[in-house]
Amino acid sequence: MKRYVPYVAIVLAMLFWSAAGIAIKQALVVFTPLMLIVLRFSMAVTLMLLTGLVCRVIDRRRGAGRETGLALEMPSLRDWPLFVLTGFFQPFLYFLLETLCYRALTSPTVAETLLSTSPILAPLFAVVLLRERVSWATIAGIVVSTAGVVLLVTAGSSRFAIGDPKGLLWAFLAVSSAVMYTIMLRRIPSHYNTLTVVLCTQFVSLLLFVPLWLLTDGGMAGSQADAAAWHRAIGAVCYLAVFCSVAAFMLFCYSVREIGVTRANAFNNIRPVFTALLMWSLMGEHLPWLKLVGIGIIIGGLFLCQKGGK
Repeated sequence: MKRYVPYVAIVLAMLFWSAAGIAIKQALVVFTPLMLIVLRFSMAVTLMLLTGLVCRVIDRRRGAGRETGLALEMPSLRDWPLFVLTGFFQPFLYFLLETLCYRALTSPTVAETLLSTSPILAPLFAVVLLRERVSWATIAGIVVSTAGVVLLVTAGSSRFAIGDPKGLLWAFLAVSSAVMYTIMLRRIPSHYNTLTVVLCTQFVSLLLFVPLWLLTDGGMAGSQADAAAWHRAIGAVCYLAVFCSVAAFMLFCYSVREIGVTRANAFNNIRPVFTALLMWSLMGEHLPWLKLVGIGIIIGGLFLCQKGGK
């Protein structure tokens, strides 16, 4: 049963991330985009810091052999460049490139499709940079699953105008940045626990986001919003911080280190599935049969992809 734990962890991470779009929409009624990011990661870093320090005290009292596995560690000076690069690639660089992509491309459908292609690039990066072995069954599963994503995202949509061609470049760079994040996670020495890795990388991202926010943003989006909108926005920020920036990143980090870059990135294809199901169940959005076929293809491709590694 232990070998299935990384897969359960990464599915939960994708579930948490799939609801992020709904939460972001509610939060942006009150907060500007960069202010939302700074609030989200400030809360996440604070929560992880407190958790790591408390676990460190508990571990000292328990003694060897009964550690929590979440005690905060201070990375050595030799390893800090790895943490800095990891935090730079994601969340910092990916979030910025993703925003530029959505702004440049006329169709959100095209943007979503392009930003969902990280499983295609992951095997190439993993083979070249990590010498990770990739089977043909894994590649076939990724191709099948990605075809399902394209069908799921485009079914029932009629907006396919490209807009600014630079959007294609931003999408490619964003996807490359996301894959490089997983590559760097694998390069960080395994003796650092998951909490330490996620905390340090998000702290680096926060340090990069704060001056950008102060120089370009620095205000509220909806200062005239009513009390209900404020409550929803604050609840959305808490969800993004606790479930998306802490829980999901920790679960994803753990899975990448256990099952590898290629197989972990393949699960990004399941995010649109969860998003479609959430929009259908919570927002009453129509779910045509073509989208259901796309969901089936994605799940089938993921099973094929994971069996390829055995």
